[in-house]
Amino acid sequence: MNREVLAIRHVHFEDLGSLELELGERGRPVRYLDVGVGRIEAPDPVAASLMVVLGGPISATDDALYPTLVPLLSMIEKRIAAGLPTLGICLGAQLIARALGARVYPAGHTELGWTPLTLTDAGRASPVRHLDGAHTSMLHWHGDTFDLPDNATRLASTPACENQAFAWGSHVLGLQCHPEIRADRFEPWLIGNAGEIAGHGIDARQLRAETAQFGPTLEAAARRMFAEWLDQVEPKP
Repeated sequence: MNREVLAIRHVHFEDLGSLELELGERGRPVRYLDVGVGRIEAPDPVAASLMVVLGGPISATDDALYPTLVPLLSMIEKRIAAGLPTLGICLGAQLIARALGARVYPAGHTELGWTPLTLTDAGRASPVRHLDGAHTSMLHWHGDTFDLPDNATRLASTPACENQAFAWGSHVLGLQCHPEIRADRFEPWLIGNAGEIAGHGIDARQLRAETAQFGPTLEAAARRMFAEWLDQVEPKP
């Protein structure tokens, strides 16, 4: 079995974070494809055992502005059709929703900061149960949202965003939120997004302090969630 993980990265500091720690412990090699550096259409989308589409500041519908979106959507569609494990985080979740035929659109507000998730019954019966707001808070950083794709199952919500997590079939998971965040590697997020943070009237010092407070608990919870999901969706070696 090919154990390589293909991670599609739009911004260098939005990497796999704590999820990569879990993959490392499992001896799983990770290959990053940095959008705009590597050719997005170069990798075979069905060759890797797992594909993760990470976050970024662009809109999932900005095809005319960002020509990498259409070939990336094609990759996602091929993986889903092949029944292969596919995970999307933030922009990645929006792209998965779009690939499944759902509408992606501006939410009318930006959800930026720490808010616990509220899980559905299906969420509490899934690996996402580890991210329940009863156990951990969650980092959010998005201005777009999406409709729940046909045949998808909503797993989690927040007051500002109904579709925070969803599953489609047994092999696709979309997370609008950022469970992968690591508190000890959060400073590049603040520096790279300084304009946006200031534009929303958010104090970077408060966001840094909240991440230091909530981040370590989320890191442990996210690793448990990811480990359980991997055990469910991937065949044993």
